[in-house]
Amino acid sequence: MSASRLAAAALLALAGAGAQAQTAAPVIAPNENLVAEGIPAIPASLAEDVRRYTESRSARFFDWHPTRREMLVGTRFGETSQVHEVRLPMGARKQLTFGNERSGGAQWQPTRGDYLIFSRDTGGGEWFQYYRLDAADGKVTLLTDGKSRNSGAHWSRSGDRIAYHSTRRARSDADLWIMDPRNPSTDKLVAQLPGGGWGVADWSPDDRQLVLEEFLSVNEGYLWLVDVATGAKRPLTPRGGEPVSYGDVKFTADGKGLWVTSDHGAEFKHLFHVDLATGAFTDLTPSLRWDVADIDVSKDGSRLAYVTNEAGVSRLHLLDTRTRRELAVPQLPTGLVAGIQFHPDGRDLALTYVGARTPGDVYSIDVTTGDVTRWTESELGGLRSADLQEPKLVTWKSFDGLEISGFLTLPPAKFTGKRPVIIDIHGGPEGQARPLYQGRGNYFINELGVALLEPNVRGSTGYGKTFVALDNGFKREDSYKDIGALLDWIAQQPGLDASRVMVMGGSYGGHMAWALSYLYSDRLRAALPEVGMSNLVTFLERTESYRRDLRRVEYGDERDPKMRSFLERIAPLNHAARIRHPVFVVQGLNDPRVPYTEAEQMVKTIRANGTPVWYLLGKNEGHGFGKKPNADYKFYAIVQFVREYLLK
Repeated sequence: MSASRLAAAALLALAGAGAQAQTAAPVIAPNENLVAEGIPAIPASLAEDVRRYTESRSARFFDWHPTRREMLVGTRFGETSQVHEVRLPMGARKQLTFGNERSGGAQWQPTRGDYLIFSRDTGGGEWFQYYRLDAADGKVTLLTDGKSRNSGAHWSRSGDRIAYHSTRRARSDADLWIMDPRNPSTDKLVAQLPGGGWGVADWSPDDRQLVLEEFLSVNEGYLWLVDVATGAKRPLTPRGGEPVSYGDVKFTADGKGLWVTSDHGAEFKHLFHVDLATGAFTDLTPSLRWDVADIDVSKDGSRLAYVTNEAGVSRLHLLDTRTRRELAVPQLPTGLVAGIQFHPDGRDLALTYVGARTPGDVYSIDVTTGDVTRWTESELGGLRSADLQEPKLVTWKSFDGLEISGFLTLPPAKFTGKRPVIIDIHGGPEGQARPLYQGRGNYFINELGVALLEPNVRGSTGYGKTFVALDNGFKREDSYKDIGALLDWIAQQPGLDASRVMVMGGSYGGHMAWALSYLYSDRLRAALPEVGMSNLVTFLERTESYRRDLRRVEYGDERDPKMRSFLERIAPLNHAARIRHPVFVVQGLNDPRVPYTEAEQMVKTIRANGTPVWYLLGKNEGHGFGKKPNADYKFYAIVQFVREYLLK
């Protein structure tokens, strides 16, 4: 071919390539904070298709203003959740904190309300710092050292100090510190506390003592009194005997007793009065067959509000502390009630409500009249709440006859025939699936016709202290078998397609997704483990030191040769060759709980076997994706994955 004809052919080829480039459909690229491996190009049209499901917002209650009927809430207007002020019911949310990182845990100074404190970490690493924000000029001041993990701040009654825990002295210990936030130089170590499970519960009415909770496991804890001036501490609850766990703890108004939630002498967490002089426990809810999950006491001590968790559904209660009789209180629709707090006026009780059709909003109840006031109305991003599906409680028998329950959300009636199923397993494992707003998950239900099943396998909270301990140590595989029995149950349901099942979960739920992938690979279409442990031995060796001993109680001590051998035997990493279905792995680089190495060692091993693996790593994320741009891309990729491997 002549040189001229070669040049002409080259020009034609370039012109054709240019035309193809002009007509090629645009795609969504991962942003600079994401590493995406094995994930195919995502068409930009998908973002428009799912947009309504990515734009919902929520609000959660933080604190009342001490002198005005105003409150602080947490909500997201930009990329991350920030602290906002709401000055009247349904009023505008005025943003107070700004930045690329989430802000949370905001509390007004409790007597004047001229400044507030809030917490923030960096990149999801959970090394939380406290800051002061001055109401007059919005100036923000760092209060803590900028390096350690600081948590659990509680204000003194006089409002001149906060007590909190810090790992500043030793990375593995949560020591007790006290500071006047107006003057950070007053920061003082009050008591050295071994271990990472300590928490400030309350100040005494005279501000001379603190009650602390020492958390060893979901089944075992202890209460201590600390002298604020000297740091001397004395135990309130004895060691030895049957383990007891504690939840919320508040001083009585006279300082002579405590209001406590505990499973002391009971299967579930009840509400108790504890006499500090005698140590006597008085059960105020003796007939209750559910957990008391949350309590608060009015400033004058005359009323106590508490929330029970009844099969995952919250129920609000009000108690006259003098007569110890229940008072009438209105109920919100089926869902979750959390963060209850009395206003200093003693009348208004604030709470956060989350339901299947609302992503989370703030309400208050006038406990003298029963009037309910809505403070926020969060957007659903263009969705109609009436179009969202309500979950229903289902049960099945496991391999040993134990009844297991969960929540099943079916797609709308327009989808006919057997429906594919996503099994979404909660984290913890000391957690619980509850009938809550599904967020982006509503897309799979409403638009793709997928049934969502959220199981509460043994080891979940909410079903008593015996149930929550049934997966500990050498019993770990029994929780895997609960899902095996669920797969059998799915096969028996006329509306569910047992040939199209995907399993997913985050944290411990991610570990379950890994384990089920090797145990039941022939019965699963795909798996999506997020921040999940692939080997409990390497996880325990690498998780942050302040939480390592707490996790050993649950999973077993990998330093014991017999336990180590067992954990290695059941490790998904050591059975990766049995995983033959596609896997989508999601991980945060800065995760202090489940190090990113847990994901990467599994990705490498499965890929070597030739199994399809999609991998998404968030370089500025920790234990889950908290930044909206990252969460949006993750969701687009999950939709692609579900369409490709579950629905086809």
